[in-house]
Amino acid sequence: MFWTDGLHEELIERINKTERKIATKRQETQDIALFNQQKVLKAFQDNHVAATDFLASTGYGYDDLGREKLDLVYAQAFGAEAALVRPQIVSGTHAIATALFGVLKPNDELLYITGTPYDTMLEVIGIEGDGRGSLKEIGVSYDFVELDEEGYVDFAKVQQKIHEKTKVVAIQRSRGYAGRPSFTIDYIRQIVEAIRAYNQEVIIFVDNCYGEFAEILEPTQIGVDLMAGSLIKNPGGGIAKTGGYIAGRKMLVESCAYRLTTAGVGAVGGAMGTNTFDFFQGFFLSPHAVSQAIQGAIFTAGLLEEYDIQSSPSWDSVRTDLIQTIDLGQKEAMIKFAQTIQKLSPVDSNVAPIPAKMPGYEDEIIMAAGAFIEGSTMELSADGPLRAPYRLFLQGGLTYEHVKLAVTQAIQEIYY
Repeated sequence: MFWTDGLHEELIERINKTERKIATKRQETQDIALFNQQKVLKAFQDNHVAATDFLASTGYGYDDLGREKLDLVYAQAFGAEAALVRPQIVSGTHAIATALFGVLKPNDELLYITGTPYDTMLEVIGIEGDGRGSLKEIGVSYDFVELDEEGYVDFAKVQQKIHEKTKVVAIQRSRGYAGRPSFTIDYIRQIVEAIRAYNQEVIIFVDNCYGEFAEILEPTQIGVDLMAGSLIKNPGGGIAKTGGYIAGRKMLVESCAYRLTTAGVGAVGGAMGTNTFDFFQGFFLSPHAVSQAIQGAIFTAGLLEEYDIQSSPSWDSVRTDLIQTIDLGQKEAMIKFAQTIQKLSPVDSNVAPIPAKMPGYEDEIIMAAGAFIEGSTMELSADGPLRAPYRLFLQGGLTYEHVKLAVTQAIQEIYY
């Protein structure tokens, strides 16, 4: 019995055609993974990671050598002065919020230059909700610059917006639930150079969620001062069960550590429990896992092209994150695609996702996520707000084979 049994003949032909046309692009992705794997391996070796570093810590978590080495490994691999990697960071949004609260003070301004931030950041800033616990509540002002018509940074308007109270300029690397392209490292470098040309003091922050190890460099290697992300996305490698990280300039990371714990404790406290082993192993596996997910996205884009389905990025584009958008045009097709991804998941495959309201989002969301780790977008998931153009956001996939099986079946069920 072969995996294509039961598939329509035309679909099988288009799968084979897709595999042929994406072969070179897949090899490029594997080459990036090889480079990043070497980089991570060297960070492990240089910091003398040992089996004894995996021991659990409890209580206050003082004198945890494994935790200290984990921070050093992240910092070296990301080309940063320092890093903070903790299970106490509960999500990517929490990592970003911790970073922003760590460096912003009353009367400072936060300026997002990549349009309106991702939905879950709106309450953190104080744009949505009642403002409790937000940046607005402590007197931090907020402004943003809309992207231009092509979805890129409007540099002239950014220069006009930055003033003496602007403390942090924030960049969202991934597109989130927007239609614009995700920003490559090369483009982020252009943003950094443009900002530094007229302001040397402002802190440049990057929301790096979904982007780690997608390219050979990270934002902190091209002039970004601070970045943050989630361990149940790329850097956890599908192994980390919780946690997040912040990396960048040492002084800024220290300020974030004081926010995460408290003044006088900072990064020297906080028990790791049994997470240290998973965090190390997940980070080691991350370059390969990210490569598998990106190759799955390339296949998805290539196959959808055969059916004239609008998808972004195209299969032959430069990849800078895990996200693949699929414009299905109809509510029913969007729901069907998501339900098929769920059905082809290793966990909760018998569950059919339905649209529902979720905290932090304005529209109903449909979310297919039959993952081993709850909310893990490193594993294959598909979600999106139910609003025109009924755009599904496909991300992750621990193995290329899993993505291929799931996407193929989704096409089969919608079109045959």
